[in-house]
Amino acid sequence: MPVLPVLAPVPQTVVLLVPALAACAVVGWWQGGRLALALAWIAVAVWLLSRPLPGGDGYASLARGWGVLLAGTFGLLCVLRPRRGMFDQALPAVALSLVLALVAMLTRAGPIGDELSRLVRAEYAERAATWLAWLDRLAASPEWVAYAARHPETAAMRQRLAAEYAALPERSLEVLPAVLALESLAVLALAWALYQRLARTRIGPPLGRLREFRFNDQLVWGLIVGITLVLVDAFGELRGAGINLLVFFGALYVVRGLGVLAWLLAPRGWVKAVLVVLAVPFWQLLAPFALVVGVGDTWLDWRSRARPTS
Repeated sequence: MPVLPVLAPVPQTVVLLVPALAACAVVGWWQGGRLALALAWIAVAVWLLSRPLPGGDGYASLARGWGVLLAGTFGLLCVLRPRRGMFDQALPAVALSLVLALVAMLTRAGPIGDELSRLVRAEYAERAATWLAWLDRLAASPEWVAYAARHPETAAMRQRLAAEYAALPERSLEVLPAVLALESLAVLALAWALYQRLARTRIGPPLGRLREFRFNDQLVWGLIVGITLVLVDAFGELRGAGINLLVFFGALYVVRGLGVLAWLLAPRGWVKAVLVVLAVPFWQLLAPFALVVGVGDTWLDWRSRARPTS
């Protein structure tokens, strides 16, 4: 059962990707690139955002607004701080976009928080219901009935899946800011890489390999603050913020840990290939291990040491 289509705040990735590509094209034009390319991507973005999206109108408007805000912030930072790397531009762009969105909600008259909560809950509940209906249709198929007759334990598995999907909207709402930030970072990285292939003008260095991925070691304070907010009872009202900090920075350090592992296994291509094959079914074991390696890299700096050759 797929979780990502329910968990992702904006499942239509193109809603975020095309405005981000338009922003990259505008930055490229500002730095001496072709105006025609920038105008073309702006036109595509306007056309796409003017079309109806799946889901409720209110939530679709939120997705469009976030796509425009994220792209505008990212483009502005790339103009003000040219020739920097993607992550150095994208991380502050996502943070600034979240702050601007929060300020806009706080300055709007009326119970905007309750309205947003209602829209998001309804959207996520509809997504979960869609997959639950698909599960019901699958369970009614002759193939599933025959399989269940041979394996009675599948009935308990189906009930467990249904319970997990019923609880998924509430869990998704709890970590919505962190997951939205992670999705936005991923989309900006994709837009950056696509633009580098489509245009001759470089707005910054190309994306490096996974084994080269690292960031400022001071970001470890995001994890430390998150752990403090979650574990210390005095910060009980901020526990939700702590959970989001842990999810966001934890995911970044998992990727950093995977980069360290990719660096360590670079001379052993066959071992890395085996790990890639095993990563999907055993991600629940690999992710915590990569998190420990990534956080440890803050102090141990594995990749500054001599690479193993055998």
